[in-house]
Amino acid sequence: MTPTPRRPLQATALVLTLALGGWLAAPDALAQDRGAAEPAGTFRNPLKLQGADPWLMFYDGWYHLATTTGRDVRLRRARRLGDLKTAPDQVVWKEDDASRNRDLWAPEFHRLESGAGPRWYLYFTAGDGREPSHRMYVAESSGDDPMGPYTFKAKLQTDPRDAHYAIDGTVLQKPDGSSYFIWCGRPSPTGQGLYISRMTNPWTLTGPRVYLDVDGLDCDVVREGPVALRRGDQGRIFLIYSTCPADTPDYKLGMVSMAPDADPMKSKSWEQTLRPVFQRDDAAGVYGPGHNSFFKSPDGLEDWIAYHAKSGTAVSYADRSTRAQKFTWNADGTPNFGKPLSTDLDVPAPSGEPASGDDAGLERPTQ
Repeated sequence: MTPTPRRPLQATALVLTLALGGWLAAPDALAQDRGAAEPAGTFRNPLKLQGADPWLMFYDGWYHLATTTGRDVRLRRARRLGDLKTAPDQVVWKEDDASRNRDLWAPEFHRLESGAGPRWYLYFTAGDGREPSHRMYVAESSGDDPMGPYTFKAKLQTDPRDAHYAIDGTVLQKPDGSSYFIWCGRPSPTGQGLYISRMTNPWTLTGPRVYLDVDGLDCDVVREGPVALRRGDQGRIFLIYSTCPADTPDYKLGMVSMAPDADPMKSKSWEQTLRPVFQRDDAAGVYGPGHNSFFKSPDGLEDWIAYHAKSGTAVSYADRSTRAQKFTWNADGTPNFGKPLSTDLDVPAPSGEPASGDDAGLERPTQ
């Protein structure tokens, strides 16, 4: 079955934002007011309103956050996680090519070796605004700074004939140094599912693509938003993915895993977890948590998950916002994400954050 086009209300929200000029100012002010009431050393979710598909990372003393916008890629950064709410966005990528200047979704930033030293690679979905033109692209930083500047590098060949929809790409690196690209694509028995291909460098896929037969956990339409997770170099490799349509309250996270020496190109290498690992919590007023990323606390001692979630049960893309919370590990080595936290809770900040006001010598990025 072919699913309905993905994220149609995203474009509508963007048009309204541009037309009304400052439509997002009120939510930003709300975030600032709420932040003023938060006890020291804590924050409250959400970190960004209208913040879907969050990619959140900590690098060189700064948190960096990117979310889906539709027409460009923007990064905001802050020294403390809670300060991301009021940090300014900086456009780090905008397309002029009409074949890929619409529906810019799910940006991810990966620091990879380029042959000339480490560079940041920005992977993003884009199209011409028509279904199903969506494909995967990558841009490369000129130096070792996630804020860029970036230059266009390549269109990723997720299909030899370039005939099929491809979105939500991510990079999996194994302990042996080999790299793989995983994305959501078509065709699929589920409508759109997960594919994997080997990478010879950060912008080139090599060899056949392989379909990964992962479970939809009672949802038959979508598997998307894959992201790899590892605890150290020797443990199992986990692949966390989102399932169910993203505009519904039942959007949630599933998980498969494999031994570190297994071949990720073989679907049978991946062991399925048969229950959702992160899902709606009606008592907390959190619906549709999914499309996540992972990051470490500033001192490297804590593991955190960033995700978007909905504030209500209506079928809509418009109420997705960025949240974050700490997660732990079970005795068997599997991640324990717990339940998504209510936005009414004061959440302890990640360990190792500087005290409020301790920004001496550090400049904010310019817009």
